[in-house]
Amino acid sequence: MAKNSMLIIVPVLNETNNIFPLLKKIFKYLKNKKKHILFIDDNSTDGTRNKIKQAKKKYKKIYLIKRSRKLGIGSAHKIGLAWGFKNKYKIIITMDCDGTHDPIYIDKMLKVLSKKNCQIVSTNRFLSENSLNDWTPWRKKLTTFRHKLIRFLLNIKYDSSGAFRGYLTDKINIKDIFLAKNNSYSFFWESLFILSKRYKVKEIPIRLPGRHSGSSKMKFKDIFLALLYLLVFYFRKI
Repeated sequence: MAKNSMLIIVPVLNETNNIFPLLKKIFKYLKNKKKHILFIDDNSTDGTRNKIKQAKKKYKKIYLIKRSRKLGIGSAHKIGLAWGFKNKYKIIITMDCDGTHDPIYIDKMLKVLSKKNCQIVSTNRFLSENSLNDWTPWRKKLTTFRHKLIRFLLNIKYDSSGAFRGYLTDKINIKDIFLAKNNSYSFFWESLFILSKRYKVKEIPIRLPGRHSGSSKMKFKDIFLALLYLLVFYFRKI
C-alpha cells in the first residue's frame, strides 16, 4: 500500500502541546512529498492520544501505535521501523516530537538519499558552530561529553546518539537494525555503530534548539544506565 512513499516515525510520551506544531511544519515543508506519519505513544497521560486523533481528522495518512506503558525510546524506534519495513515504505525518517528536530531538514536528508551513494543519512549536532546554544549548560555539557566518550571508546566518527535519521529500506536488512539490543537511549549509538559497519552513512549538519514544550523524558537513572551499557558494550567488544 505504501510503496515509494515516505514514513515519518515520531515516538511520543506526554507531548500534547507539540503534536500540531510538528505536523504543521511537516506539511508546510514537505507539501509536495508523499508522506505518512506514524506516532508511537507509550501510554501518555496528558491527552497526547486525543491530539493525535484530532490530527487524523485534519491530516491524511496519520497512524498511531498505542502501547500500554513506557517501554523505552529505542523500543519505540524498533517497533516503528519494523512497521515501516513491513508496509514497504521506501524511505523512513525517524525524529523527536519536542520541537528540537525541525522538519525543514527532512528535505535535505531526502536529497542526500536520492544520490544513491548512501543507505542511511543522520544529522550531526557538532558540525555547525553554536548549534546547541539555546540548551541549558548542563544538558549541553552532558551531550558533548557523551558524544566525545562514544567517539573515543567506539572509534565512531558520527554524532551517533541522535534520533533524527533517514533510511533507504530497500538497501537495508531490518535484521541488522535489530542487532542493537538496547531498548532505551543507547539504541541510537548502538544501532549506528552496527549499521555503519555494513552500510554507507552520510551526515548533514543540524542546529538543535531547546525543547519547545513539556519536559525531557531522560532521568538521572537513564543517564547512569546508558553509561553502564556503553562501558559493558566497550569491554565486550574488545
